[in-house]
Amino acid sequence: MPINLAAKLGQGISPAAFIDGMTRNQDTFSGWYNNFAWTAKEDEEFFSSLAGKGFRCAIIAADWCGDVVRNVPVVLRVMEKASVPTEFFIMEQNLDLIDQFLTFNGRSIPVVLILDEAGNVLSKWGPRPAYVQEPMAYFKTHYVDKSAPEYEEQQKETYAEIRRRYGEGTGYQELIVQELRGIFESL
Repeated sequence: MPINLAAKLGQGISPAAFIDGMTRNQDTFSGWYNNFAWTAKEDEEFFSSLAGKGFRCAIIAADWCGDVVRNVPVVLRVMEKASVPTEFFIMEQNLDLIDQFLTFNGRSIPVVLILDEAGNVLSKWGPRPAYVQEPMAYFKTHYVDKSAPEYEEQQKETYAEIRRRYGEGTGYQELIVQELRGIFESL
């Protein structure tokens, strides 16, 4: 059954309010936002063409999350280019919302929801680009017993691989742009 969030629309906070209200990682978030650059004119043109098409975006996030800090600035740049109204829902204040969009049965953020004007959820993205998420998907499907002796070591190795895949620079941002483009192209 499709999910409709019409009752939630307008109850979130603006991107500016989210950023201004950050008590952690605000400088890092702003750095990723300010360092974003379009790498392909075709992508810019594609997202610009979405203006006025009736899409909305809801982002479930929290300022303590490293994936939010890295990935949401890219999502915001894309939504700005597409003129898609965007609002944030702080995860801890919206457990009823996040619990509808679990990742591996857990509350992983960010969750980026693309909706129509009526509040119907058309697509979900997050918490990471697929390539960066692959090690976590493998870990979650192969190491389910938290009491197993190798669990902790495998978890550390998984997070190390995720950090490696993100890399030091902004290259990972293109992955997000392409994944979001794929979502919008499919709608």
